Order: sequence, then structure tokens, then C-alpha cells
Amino acid sequence: MGAEKDIIVAVELGSTAIRGIAGKREPDGTMRILAISQEETNDSIRKGLVDNIDKTTQAISHVVKKINDELGISTTRIFVGLSGQSLRTMENKVPYQFAEKTLIDNKIIDQLKEINNNVIYPQAKIHDVIPQEYKIGNRYVQDPVGMQCEHIEARFVNVVARNGVSENIERCVKNAGLEVADLLISPICLADCLLNANEKRSGCALVDIGADTTTISVYYSNILRHLVVIPLGGSNVTTDISTKSIELGEAEQLKLKYGTAWHENEEEPNKNKIQISFDRTITEGELSNITEARYEEIIVNIWAHIKQYNDKLLSGILLTGGTSKAKNLIKAITEYSQTDKQIRLAKGLPFNISLAPNIYIPEDSNLYSLMALLLKGDQNCVGQATVTPEVPPTSTTQEKEESTENITSQKDETVVEGLGTTIEEETEKKEKPKKDGGIKKRISNVFSEIKKMLTDPEDEEITD
Repeated sequence: MGAEKDIIVAVELGSTAIRGIAGKREPDGTMRILAISQEETNDSIRKGLVDNIDKTTQAISHVVKKINDELGISTTRIFVGLSGQSLRTMENKVPYQFAEKTLIDNKIIDQLKEINNNVIYPQAKIHDVIPQEYKIGNRYVQDPVGMQCEHIEARFVNVVARNGVSENIERCVKNAGLEVADLLISPICLADCLLNANEKRSGCALVDIGADTTTISVYYSNILRHLVVIPLGGSNVTTDISTKSIELGEAEQLKLKYGTAWHENEEEPNKNKIQISFDRTITEGELSNITEARYEEIIVNIWAHIKQYNDKLLSGILLTGGTSKAKNLIKAITEYSQTDKQIRLAKGLPFNISLAPNIYIPEDSNLYSLMALLLKGDQNCVGQATVTPEVPPTSTTQEKEESTENITSQKDETVVEGLGTTIEEETEKKEKPKKDGGIKKRISNVFSEIKKMLTDPEDEEITD
């Protein structure tokens, strides 16, 4: 694996875990996942934002190292997702009045975009710009080039985040000894991964309910119309349960096993007792009341951002994220919103993802955002392989000579192109005259004569 090239590495900064993924794009355009790693963390990322730079740096470093060790590569840069509580869209209109009827060309469109890009938001930074429509007279068009008018109004949706959000991410990556290949808007990548062209055209709301935050993205006519991150998620339900003097870890397990977002009204509440720590109990009815109240709050906030687009969402609402699997959540959304739109859960692998033989992803896993970042990667993220060549053990002189002879014999079998002889035969032809009358042989003869003279019997008698 160390010889692999063009491997893409992406990292997702989640509230409960920082995850890494590596993949290679196949000739048919699909992405083949080669490795996945994860570092559990509850105090590095808060509400999707970097809360502890040192701990986030360590987690990124550990996640990337696991991938490097598994694949035998040296990652030098990574793609990172940008999300979090402050991420949102802001609409902006740019009107432009001409002195006379003017033919719209690309230069005018670029000028309108430049005016929009220079908009300054208090304590926020523009990370992406989504052109919407252009108003000419009473008409709205998506491509006004070639049309004539005296007045044009360009409409944009700017994706913004609080100042310092991207800088903190880049700082953590740099402290981990890596570069940021690109800072990607996670919700946009996720929508491109899970929503097909028909769903974006006909209208669809994508709701990603995570641990600390819930992200809502609304599309219709192939354009992102609205994006917002609300600071509510599954961890709020867990915290509510813990107010009953229950440790957070146990509260999480109770939520997963007994929690529900909706239950039918009953004459008698469920009084079945659940055993909890320190020989205490809590009834199922009491627990469901706690979880249902918090899920209702989350749903009300979600619907506040979707309802204005409800008549345009022909493809309904698609749910994803760990908390989207809460019991009766779809029923609860339907009841609270009174919508007739289809609500469904994202399932299975994206159509353009394939897995290496050693990779297994359960159907109910929550890795869509991570895979979405990987799919957006467009450049090689690795340097030279980290696999150290094996050093042969120390051998005797005889073993070295035999090894050298074997290597030489293997190399000498190479045929010189255009000739009917081997390299060995050519070498013998060139070196043969040197073997007969070389300096080495003459020196050997001289030493033999000297040795003979020193060992002559007559010389021994004279010495005595």
C-alpha cells in the first residue's frame, strides 16, 4: 500500500468524535474507501466549533497517524469540514442601474459578484457564495447573459461563519504537522452526497441531527436556498435525563433504549419501572415524558426554518445524523408540523462510494458527513511512503560473497535490446584480455618469487 498515489484524506470534527477517512478515486469516478479511523472526544469540539485547540490538535494527529500506519503512507495535507453553530446563510441583493438599455454579458455578472463578495458582515466571514436568480423587470432568471435591460438585481446567498472559526481549524491542523488542502462546507458536501439532481430540482430539505447541533439545508430549483445550524441535538436529551441525578453515561444508554420522540396518548401512563444506579428506579412514562419534551423542542426549531418552503418541497424531508434514529422521530415530526410531505431516513452507502475488502460500514452508521468530505477531495494528500525498508541481518564474508554472486547472476540475465548476447557475455568479452596480462596477476607473481627466496634452505644456513 505504500506505493499508492493520489490518496485523499479527510477529517470531520464532530462533537463526540473526530474521524478520519482515506480513499482513492477509481477510473469510473467512484471513491474507494481504504481506511477509517476515529478518536473519541467530548471536550475538544463544542457545538461543532473548536473548543480546545490542544486537544483537537492531538485528536487530529492521532486520527491521521492511524490511517498512515494502516496504509503505510505519509499524509501531508487533509481536507477538513467546516460546520458548527455559527454557520448560516445570509441573503443579499445587489441592484444595478444602467444609463440605457444594455446587453448583459459575463463582465457585468462578474462585477455584480464582486460587489457581493465585498459585503462586510459584523463578526462574520463569507466562506461561500451561492448565486440565486437575477431579476430583470418582473422576471426572475438564472442566466441573464445575452438579455437586454436598464436595471438588473442579482440575488445571492452567502454562507457565513463567525470570525475565527476557520482560523482555529487551520491552527489545529498546522499544529498537527499538516496542511489544510481545503476547508469544505460540510452541509453542502453532505447535500451533494445524499441528494440527487431530481431531489434538488423538485425541492428537498436535508436535516442532519447530531449530538450538539442540528443542520438544516433547503434546496429547490437546483439551488441551495437556506442553511442554518441550530444549537440543539441528542446531547440535550441526555442532559435532561441526567437532571434526575443520573450519570451522563447511564443517561445516554437510557435515552437509546427507552427514549422516544412520540407516544400515543394513553389513559394510564406507562408505570413499568426501569432499574437505574444505586438501587433506584424510574418509570418508562416519566422517562418518555422527558425525552419527548426535548425532541419536541428540536422539531419545533427545525420546522421554523422549513415551513416557509413547505409548498416547494416535492421530494419531502431527508433525515440523517445520529439523533435522527430516535424512536418515533418521523411520527413526531409529522404530528408537530402537520406536513403531508414524505419524511424518510438516509440509508445505505452513497451510490458513488465503494469499499476496500477490509472495510465494513454498518447500514445504521453515522458516517455520511465523513464520506461526503472524502468525495469532495480533489488532490493527493500523501507524500513519500513511511514504510522503512527491511535491513538484512549481518552475514559472514562467505554469505556476502554468495549473495553478491546471486544478485550478479540475476542482473546478468538481462538481454541487451538489439543484440543476441547477454550483459554477462559482453562483460566477459571486454574483461578477458585483462585477466591474462593484468597488473593484478603480475604483482601476484612477484610476491610468489619473494616468498620462495625467503624460504630457501641456503638462506636459513647463512642466518645461523
